[in-house]
Amino acid sequence: MAVRARAKSKRQAPARRRTSGGLGVPSHSVEWYAQRIKTLEAERERLKSDLDEALERIGRLEQTRAEAVNRIDWVLDSLHNVLETGA
Repeated sequence: MAVRARAKSKRQAPARRRTSGGLGVPSHSVEWYAQRIKTLEAERERLKSDLDEALERIGRLEQTRAEAVNRIDWVLDSLHNVLETGA
């Protein structure tokens, strides 16, 4: 049986944003930009703080891990010594 190919439809062009003066720049006020800058700066500071806290936590976790590994090594060495002297 023959299969019909679907006719390709043309895509519509995406809607254009409104701009001021046709220069391709969105029409926002200076106050809007000032508020946006303040918001972004506050977010940057929050992210810096979060990063500092995360790095501190990573340091504590690495220290805890190292201590646990040292304890495990000590226990294994102790068990080996017990087995060697008891055998």
